[in-house]
Amino acid sequence: MKKSKQLLYVILMLFVANSFAQQPDSLKNNEHFELSFGQSLLFISNSRLADIQNQAAIVVPTNAMLFFVEFRPQKLIKIPVFFNLPTESKQFLVNGQLFNEKASPTFGAGLEFRVFQIKIDSKSKLEFEAGPLFSFVFDTKNNIIIAPILASRFRIMRGENFVMYLGASYSLGIEAIGLLYGTGTIF
Repeated sequence: MKKSKQLLYVILMLFVANSFAQQPDSLKNNEHFELSFGQSLLFISNSRLADIQNQAAIVVPTNAMLFFVEFRPQKLIKIPVFFNLPTESKQFLVNGQLFNEKASPTFGAGLEFRVFQIKIDSKSKLEFEAGPLFSFVFDTKNNIIIAPILASRFRIMRGENFVMYLGASYSLGIEAIGLLYGTGTIF
């Protein structure tokens, strides 16, 4: 666990240092937040996966609806707020038999920094954002578990307000990987 904390600290410091070297934000002053809806695939934790693999099991990723808002209080720092609502239970196959567990909703927030930006044409650009987040997970007994997350996403912007993105996350607290994608609008 100590190595993961050190890794998190180094990554955070790199993002902070890089954010001060960025060029000014090209968005107009009246565009303060992004609102998007997407999909996420949540993969079971490594510790649980090891238990299941000892039983010769196949893990099926859990689908969830992703509600995502990103606030822009300053040009260099973005504050994402998200809510994952599972649309199915956690599923895995053990010896040909399907097992289900309740999948918990998750909400969270954090900081993101633009790592780089590539202009594609006069109206399009590709950005890569990354940063630390914290998620709050409701377990099967409706207790709240706090889990730190490292998240990143590639964001394609077309025109002044259309956004498409593809990203990934890794939760250090519960050792789970997530894949996220969606579309949104910048207001």
